[in-house]
Amino acid sequence: MLNSLDLEGRPEDTRIVVAMSGGVDSSVTAALLKSQGYDVVGITLQLYDHGAATHRKGACCAGRDIHDARNVAERIGVPHYVLDYESRFKESVIDNFADSYALGETPVPCIECNRSVKFRDLLATARELGAQALATGHYVASRRLGDGSRSLVCAADADRDQSYFLFATTREQLDFLRFPLGDMTKPQTRELARRFGLEVADKLDSQDICFVPTGRYTDIIGRLKPSAIAPGEIVDLDGHVIGQHQGIVHFTVGQRKGLGIAAGSPLYVVKLDAATRRVVVGPREALRMDRIALRDVNWIGDGALDRVIGDGIEIYVRVRSTRAPQPAWLRAADGGYEVELVAGEEGVSPGQACVFYDAPSGQARVLGGGFIRSASASRVARAVPRDALEAVRG
Repeated sequence: MLNSLDLEGRPEDTRIVVAMSGGVDSSVTAALLKSQGYDVVGITLQLYDHGAATHRKGACCAGRDIHDARNVAERIGVPHYVLDYESRFKESVIDNFADSYALGETPVPCIECNRSVKFRDLLATARELGAQALATGHYVASRRLGDGSRSLVCAADADRDQSYFLFATTREQLDFLRFPLGDMTKPQTRELARRFGLEVADKLDSQDICFVPTGRYTDIIGRLKPSAIAPGEIVDLDGHVIGQHQGIVHFTVGQRKGLGIAAGSPLYVVKLDAATRRVVVGPREALRMDRIALRDVNWIGDGALDRVIGDGIEIYVRVRSTRAPQPAWLRAADGGYEVELVAGEEGVSPGQACVFYDAPSGQARVLGGGFIRSASASRVARAVPRDALEAVRG
């Protein structure tokens, strides 16, 4: 018989490792599973030198957070361990973050942290501890499929959904992961924290870039990749120099403010050329792209992607975590994969993720995704399904 986590055996005979960051979400996850009778073990990762971030509000996995996680574990009566993952975090997340910015990209470090630290290294540690699953406080859900494997779906609380940051999760990892908060709202989570008597019930949410104690990510990039803060030229779409800048690291595609250029009409960052250290700017209409070349594609939909893709498959994609999924085609191209957007999208930035879904809203299934290598605007529009166009037009 399956228990509440879709695992064989009684809860008291089922060991679950909970990734405890010290925030309210992971704390409630641990407390909830403990209340259901599971053999819970809490693990907190020390990911960076937390001395400078100890008193910074919203800093994840800093000194204060480790202290809070330890207090929660003591409160609910579960063993708690702090593991030093600082070197792996620097290599997998911080160094990659700096490298990406130096290449003119806009990276998403939370994705890399989930992919390479939490769901690879921590998951392996959970197995070594004899756990049947690793549970986290992410707002995303998983569902058992007919063949016994698991799918990843959006959270019930659309405002809290974190599926964008978890697209790189593999099928094997999904089989071992559990997300107890996926069908709950944030207010419900905080109410549970109060019922369990947790001091973190009203604690502020963590910020995305947790390892930047000053809030100035350019400080870290400048130290690790000085070339990213070298001055260069700001040019228009025709290559004419219209200004100077102090490093491409200060810009991202779609940016309007902070260009330092007086113009008769608004200008936006259209492209960052790391090789020439040029920032290319243009009018808003120059931002709209409809073709996206991808790298590091991860597919967790049905079947093998190369077998099901054929001439292209219709999906919905999200190109920024704050934007709604929109209709698109996914197809093979130039030895890799390419997405064609039905209506186009503004501000598509290399380094960001392009995440695949099977529906535009609700608890849609996550089909995978990839990182944006480049984006372009095509001059020839393809015929599109009527229902897809209607979805875009609302």
